[in-house]
Amino acid sequence: MAKPIVAIVGRPNVGKSAFFNFIAGQRISIVEDTPGVTRDRIYATTDWRGREFTIIDTGGIEPNSTDEILQQMHVQAQIAIDTADVIIFLVNIKDGMTAADKDVADILYRSGKNVVVAVNKVDQVGEPPNDFYEFYNLGLGEIYPISSLHGLGIGNLLDEVYKYFPEQVEEIEDENIIKVAIIGKPNSGKSSLLNKILGEDRVIVSDVPGTTRDAIDTQVTRNDRNYIFIDTAGVRKKSKVYSSIEKYSVLRSWTAVERADVCLLLIDAIDGVTEQDTKIAGYAHEQGKAIITVINKWDLIEKDNSTYKKLTEEAKNKFMFMSYAPVTAISAKTGQRVEELFALINEVYDSYTKRVSTGTLNDVLNDALAMVQPPTHKGRSLKIYYMTQVSVKPPTFVLFINTKKLFHFSYERYLFNQLREAFGFVGTPIRFIVKEKDKEKER
Repeated sequence: MAKPIVAIVGRPNVGKSAFFNFIAGQRISIVEDTPGVTRDRIYATTDWRGREFTIIDTGGIEPNSTDEILQQMHVQAQIAIDTADVIIFLVNIKDGMTAADKDVADILYRSGKNVVVAVNKVDQVGEPPNDFYEFYNLGLGEIYPISSLHGLGIGNLLDEVYKYFPEQVEEIEDENIIKVAIIGKPNSGKSSLLNKILGEDRVIVSDVPGTTRDAIDTQVTRNDRNYIFIDTAGVRKKSKVYSSIEKYSVLRSWTAVERADVCLLLIDAIDGVTEQDTKIAGYAHEQGKAIITVINKWDLIEKDNSTYKKLTEEAKNKFMFMSYAPVTAISAKTGQRVEELFALINEVYDSYTKRVSTGTLNDVLNDALAMVQPPTHKGRSLKIYYMTQVSVKPPTFVLFINTKKLFHFSYERYLFNQLREAFGFVGTPIRFIVKEKDKEKER
C-alpha cells in the first residue's frame, strides 16, 4: 500500500527540522549502525491515527545569492508540489509574515495542491497572540498554531493533514511479477541497461550524471515470466548533491529499493567499487532485498585472463556484509551477457521467496549443532531447541533458545552458512528472530 507523502515547506529558521524530528520521533536516525551504510535522511516514515505516511523535510529555502531568491524559492516549492500529497507550509510567529512567506504561499495556492498552514513557535497554551491572525492573509485557508519545541497543537494539525490523505487502496500482490530495481551511483549505466533490455530508447541516456530524476516502472516479459523494472535516479555522495531536485531523486531511489524484490546494483567497471557503491548496497541489504552485483561497462576496460576474477573478488571483498550476492559482468552498451541477467534474477527471486518446512529445517539444525557445538560461558551452554520459518522476502526464521546472551554473532553466522549450504538462498539475505523459551523449562 502506497504511503501518503507529506512535505514540510518553509524558509530557514522557522523550525522545520524541530518539527520534522518531533513528528518522526525515534523513527528517524542520522547514522545507522549497519555494515556498509552511513547516510543521512531527509525523510522518515511515521503514522497518525493508524495510517502510515512519509514525512519529508525540504531543508529550507537557501538561495545562493540574493539575486536568485525567487528562483530558488520556486525550485524548492515546486519539488514539494511534485512529490507530496499534502504540504505543510511552516511559518514563524516570531518573525511575523514576511515577503518570502507570501511568495511561497502564492506558488502553493496556484499549484492546487492540498496545503495546511502551521504557525510555529506559538509556545503558550491558550488563545494565540494577535500576531497569529495576520497569517490568514496568506490566503490558504485555516491556520494552525503549533509549538515544535513543546509539541503544542500538533495533534490538531495532523488531524487536518490526515483529511487530505489519498484513499487507502490495497495493492494487489501478483506473485507472478518480479519487481526489479536498477540501482547505483550516477552514470553507472542504469538507463542504458533498461533500454537494452527493452530494445528501445524508453529512458534518456546521457553522460551527464543525474539525467534520470524519477523512478520509472516498465513491464517486461521473458520466457513467460513477468518483470517490472524500476530505473532509478543515481545516488551520489551527499557533498555532491547540490540541488534540491537531486536530493529528491535520492529519495525516489530509496523508495524504489523499498518497493523492489530484486536489486541490480550496477558498478562502473572503470571506477571499480567506490564508497558510494558500498553505501547503496548497504541500504538494499538493510531493507532485506535480493541483490545481484552487476559490473557494467565491461566493453570499456582492458582485459586479460585474470581481469574478471580480480573485479569479482574486489566486489566480494568490498561487499562482505552481503557475501550472498552473486557477481556478474555485462556491457549495457553492447548487450554482452544482458539477457543472462534474467536467469540470475529468477534464481535469486526463487531464493528470496523460498519456504522450508519446519521438519526439514530442524534436521539441518540438528546436524549443524552436532558438527559445531554451541558456545558456552561460565559453564553454561547455549541451547537451541528448534527453528521455524515465519516469512519470506527475505526468508526469516525464528529460533527458540535458552538465553540470548550466549547466542554469539559468530555462531549466528555459522548457522546462516549452514542454511545456505543446505537450501541455496542465493542472492538473498536471511533473517533470524531469536526468542527465549520459558525460563522454567531450562531447569
